[in-house]
Amino acid sequence: MSRRSNRERLSAPPAGGEAPPATAGVPMESSGPLNFVVPTEFVELPSGGEFYPEDHSLHGATEIEIKFMTAKDEDLLTSAALLKKGVALERMLQNIIVDKRIKIDDLLIGDKNAILIAARASAYGSDYTVRITCPVCTAGTEHNFNLTEREIIAPVLDEGVTKTDSGTFNITLPRTQAVVEVKLLNGVDERKLTELRTRRAKNKLGDLVLTDQMKAYIVSINGETKKGPIGQFVENMPAFDSKHLRTTYQKIMPNIDMKQDFECIICEHKDRLEVPFNTEFFWPK
Repeated sequence: MSRRSNRERLSAPPAGGEAPPATAGVPMESSGPLNFVVPTEFVELPSGGEFYPEDHSLHGATEIEIKFMTAKDEDLLTSAALLKKGVALERMLQNIIVDKRIKIDDLLIGDKNAILIAARASAYGSDYTVRITCPVCTAGTEHNFNLTEREIIAPVLDEGVTKTDSGTFNITLPRTQAVVEVKLLNGVDERKLTELRTRRAKNKLGDLVLTDQMKAYIVSINGETKKGPIGQFVENMPAFDSKHLRTTYQKIMPNIDMKQDFECIICEHKDRLEVPFNTEFFWPK
C-alpha cells in the first residue's frame, strides 16, 4: 500500500516512552492559584480532510488539535455507568478534542484511530506492553509495541475503482460486473455495527461480521439504494466478488498502519502483528 514518509508520521512522541512536547494549550476549566494551561498537540488526519462534506469543520483539514488527557478524562474511562453503556472511550475522545464543533461520531474511522493512538501515547508514553499469543506455537508472551511506529496509509485506487464527486467510491466487481458504490465508515456506523453484534449475541444469533460490514458501507449497487435489495445481493454475491470488495475497501480507506515486528521467544517465529486494542490500551498496568 502507498504510505507517506516517516517524516510525515502522526504526531509521534519521541522514543523511550516520553510524552511529546506541548505545541499549544487551552486554559483549565477551573480558576484559582493553581490554574494553568492544559497542553495540546496536533494530530495528522489520515483522511487529510478530503472525505468530509463541505460544511464539516474538518473539510480540507490536514490535522486536528487535541488536549493531553487529564485526571478528569481518566475518570471518564473508569466510569462504571459509561463502561456499561459502552461509551466511555467515545466520551473521553470527545472531551479532548479542542474544537467542540467536531463530534466524535462524525469522524472517519481512520481519523478516530489516529486520535486514539496519539492520546494514549501522550498520556502514558509510547511504550505499550501487552501479552501476545504466538500464532504458531500459541505460547503467551509479553511483547512491547512502540506507538511511535505508526504511518499513514493513503487511499489506493486500483483498476476498476473510481472516486465520485460526493466522496464515495465506485467498485466494479470482477465476477458479476456489478458497480458497488461505497462510503467511508464513521463513528456512527461503527457504533451501529457494535450494537448489532451485541443484539445478535444477546439473542444467541450467529455473528455475521463480514456481511454486516459490507451492508454498512455499501451506498448503492448498480444504482439501487434500497437496503432490502442491497442486503439480498450481499448475502448471495459470489465469494470471489465478496473478497474483492472487502480487500478493495481496505485499500481505499485512509487509516494508520499499526503492524509491527514480532518474534516469539519460545519458537522464534517472526511475523508482522497488529497492535492489539484491548482493555490494557487505555488502562495500562
